[in-house]
Amino acid sequence: MAEQPKSESLMSLVKKGNTSSAVAMAGNAVLALCKGGAFLFSGSGAMFASAMHSLADAINQGFVFVGSVLSEKKPTRRFPTGFGRVINIFCMIAVIVVTIMAYETIHEGIHLLLHPAAHSGGIWINIGVLVLNIVIDGAILIKAMKEILHEARAPKATGLALFPAAIKNVGRAAPPTRLVFYEDIVAVLGATLALISVVVIALTNFALLDGIVTTIIGCLMIAVAFRVGYDNMIGLIGVAAPQDVEDKVSQTILADSHVADIQMMRIIQEGRYYHVEGLIELTKGLSLADADDIKFRIQEKLMTDPDIADAAISIIEDDGVNSWGKKHSDVLK
Repeated sequence: MAEQPKSESLMSLVKKGNTSSAVAMAGNAVLALCKGGAFLFSGSGAMFASAMHSLADAINQGFVFVGSVLSEKKPTRRFPTGFGRVINIFCMIAVIVVTIMAYETIHEGIHLLLHPAAHSGGIWINIGVLVLNIVIDGAILIKAMKEILHEARAPKATGLALFPAAIKNVGRAAPPTRLVFYEDIVAVLGATLALISVVVIALTNFALLDGIVTTIIGCLMIAVAFRVGYDNMIGLIGVAAPQDVEDKVSQTILADSHVADIQMMRIIQEGRYYHVEGLIELTKGLSLADADDIKFRIQEKLMTDPDIADAAISIIEDDGVNSWGKKHSDVLK
């Protein structure tokens, strides 16, 4: 494979970077500053936990955006399969950051449970910041859900149908988009819990709730770390494409009138792209030149799919055994 062309500039790569992570990075950086100021003024533990979460999200999304840019680099002679798995490495770094922040948050929550803090006021500042938090993170979450449907090539959804549609298709989205989605679910939940804590404590003076909410937010961050860590661990190992992607590719191959069967096919997902390898059986009696033409025609047809990074197809003559039909029936069983 040829070396990466020199025309691939840094700016062209940045433009291909994950939009959701860039927007989330900027939004969470602003929120972390606002929440940090509110915490210093009011001493609210729930506000501290929420500020830590926003700071972790901002740092994470910065790492993830850089990773998404690097993962778009074209294959080179030294790295012939491309750089798709680079994003998984950067997402694993993000997992470490979330875990550290979660530990600090849980530690603060336990401290507040043992030694409830007396607040110095600033309820309206806290409420204002947390409402801003819900609005910004809610907007980021909506964008991430729409991005999931776009990347999964799923039908568009609006209103209350958007969330279940995103949950259904999140496994087919790019790793950065999945990270933004999971983190912002926790961000919106955490901000809502913190808002409830601030209001209840102001009205009832039940200071213990501060520690309870802070600990819950920390535990939610741990859950995100495990979920994202698992997704990217299997991504680094190399995970098979979803069944519907395999079905779509097999239908494209079998649609050619000269293809008798698919003896073997493997589709590996790297980042948001798929690598297809297949051994197909052609009808008997074809010349070598005709068989080559059919092979190249099928490869070109597969490569018209924007989600397929490369397709390596080998050909043999039909052996009379329906290998792909048997495999498909085994999968259905």
